[in-house]
Formats: sequence, C-alpha cells, structure tokens
Amino acid sequence: MYIDIRKEIEALSAETVGLRRDIHAHPELGFREFRTANIIERRLADCGLRVRRCAGTGVIGVLEGAKPGKTLMLRSDMDALPLAENNELPFCSQNPGVMHACGHDCHVAVQLQVAKLLAAHRDELPGTLVFLFQPNEEEIGAPRMIEQGALTDPRSDAILGMHVWSPIQTGKVGMVSGPCCASSYYFKATIRGKGTHGCLPERGVSPIEAGRHVLAAINSMQTMEYGTLDEPTLITVGSLHAGDYMNIIPDELTMEGSIRCLHRNEAAVHARFRELVTAVSAAYRCDCDVSLTCGNSMLENDAQLAELARSVAAGVVGEGNIVSEGVREMGGDDLAEFFLAGIPGFYYLVGMGNRAKGSDAAHHSRDFRVDEDVLDLCVELQARIALTYLDAL
Repeated sequence: MYIDIRKEIEALSAETVGLRRDIHAHPELGFREFRTANIIERRLADCGLRVRRCAGTGVIGVLEGAKPGKTLMLRSDMDALPLAENNELPFCSQNPGVMHACGHDCHVAVQLQVAKLLAAHRDELPGTLVFLFQPNEEEIGAPRMIEQGALTDPRSDAILGMHVWSPIQTGKVGMVSGPCCASSYYFKATIRGKGTHGCLPERGVSPIEAGRHVLAAINSMQTMEYGTLDEPTLITVGSLHAGDYMNIIPDELTMEGSIRCLHRNEAAVHARFRELVTAVSAAYRCDCDVSLTCGNSMLENDAQLAELARSVAAGVVGEGNIVSEGVREMGGDDLAEFFLAGIPGFYYLVGMGNRAKGSDAAHHSRDFRVDEDVLDLCVELQARIALTYLDAL
C-alpha cells in the first residue's frame, strides 16, 4: 500500500488548523460536548464511516478496509475545562468560564483528519480502524463508554492514544514502555472531635489539632516509606476545612486530596494511608472516616506496541528527537481504563513547547496555548503508526 502521507497531510493542513480553532472557540465541559459531537459525527459520516453515539456525547466511527486484517482503535478526548481563557487570540473561547486548556481540541482535529486521510484509501486498507471520541476525560468518562459497549462492534486488538504536551519541546516526541501515567485516587478524610469554646479547649477535642498531625504524618509517609524510583507515590492535600468562627473549636474537620501511584502496589498504599490517618486521629482522641474514589487507573504501555511506535516515530522525527525523560508522570489519563479492559495499548506525547510562541505554559492553566505547527506532525504519526500496525506500510 502506498500513500504519500506527508503530501496529503500538507494539503489538509489549513483545514486542520481551522478545525482546531473552531473547536477551541467553542469549548464544552464533560458530557456536554454537544456541538463538538455533532461536528465529529457529521465529518465521520461524510468520510463514509459507520458512525454511532455512545455515552451521550461520545462518538465512534468505524472504517472498514477492503482487505481482512487486525482492528485498531484510535482514541481522542474532547472535553474542555472550567477556566476563563487569558489571551486575545481571534479564536479564543466564546463560552465564558470554559476553555480548552489541555489540548483536547487538537486531539479532535487530528483524529478527524486521520480518519479523512485513511478513509480516502479504504480500498487499499487491510483491517479495521475504530475512531473513538471520548467525552469527559478530565473526570473519567471512559468507564461509561465501556459500560455502554464502546469496546465492542468491533472488538479492537489494540488501542492507540496521543497527547500534545507543552513540557516537551516542539519537534520532539515522548515515548516509553511500561508505566506512563499514574493512577489517581481522590480521598476525603473526616476527622471528628468535640466542639467547645476557644477559651476552654480542655473541655473539647480539637479535630484541627488532630488534622495538623495527620498532615505531617502524610508527608512523612510519602517521603520516608516509598522509593522515588521503584514506587513513585504522591499524596497531595488540596482542600482543608474546619470551623465557622474564630473562637469556637469545631466538631469536625474535612481533608480532601489525591493519592497518585506510578507502580502496581497502589492497594497497599491506600491501605497504609487509611491506617495512618485513622491511627493519628485516634492518638489525638478523634474518630476518622476515610473514603477513596478512583479518578483513573495507572496507564501502562504495551512493550511490543511501544517498540513499533518508536520505530515509526524515529523515521518521522529522527531517533535523536524521541525522548523518554519526563514522559512518565504523576498525572493521569483515563485511557488506562480501556487498556485495563483487556486490550493492549500505547500512549505517547507530542512536544509542542515553544517559549517564543507562548506554548510552553502548563496544561490546565489560563495561559495555555498551542503551537499549531505540531498538528501536521500529530496527524502523520497517528496515521503512520496505525498503518504500520495494520501491516499496510
């Protein structure tokens, strides 16, 4: 099968940028991506794909090649974030308080263009490509799609995911085998004491006093009990609330945060966290309830797919521009839930950090910008990896 991929991508380049800008200007929060889903559905249908909805705003397009072969799923997230955009670009958000501050607008545009590019060659294509557009990635939308049959009709043999990434320099690609993104569990600890007047602390039991020792114990736990190389563990407290008035010791304190593990021993970490928080609270005469909710599981790349993808990327950007340092991270991606459903997968990062263009700002920040020069590279990498997996190149 021969496709002049780069030439065809260049012919689509202006359309790719325009599509990304349109989606960027109309950001939508998770499970409310109605406009975005309609655009995706219409464009996939125009390419002749078999299209269906899943989980409300999720869209799945199936491209069946003319020849028998394997089935590969390409996944794109599509939701925005509840942030007010801080720039004056002509295509900045028209939806106040909502912004594409992570790059999902790029992912949608790239995946639509990969579908368009490969659909034009379906007569030469072996196997099947499934283009899955997932809502609500920021708050783990994958399980709902799985529950509603996203991984059937057809069942894929492998899954491929990609993310534009500002911490990596434009022109470089981040790829690793094995653990890539940490699991993330959200905790809430409710510490209960006995309220009293501030001038009579001995008549009460202060949950605030217990809480400050719990904080110290959590910090000691993650720094002293887990190796930074073999068991990377990060516990972050993001919310702490107690009391309503300055001279009243309250009855209870609530503490909320996240536990992230970039290793398989997360169950033991969670058990130790419960044990420690409960014991320290008890030492200061307080009761404590701890709840843990899964944000996302650890994302672990398949070794064979990693080798295949790295070989393809080396041919596109050069071996020297493939990086592994800084790719493994304590953030999460619920693409992991698809991998855990028994389908091997690979997830990689396309660098777009360019200080001169302001595209090196952190993801999830109001100043987030995209270096649009990487869009064509993303389309090329996704298309070439897909075709190589299907033995089409």
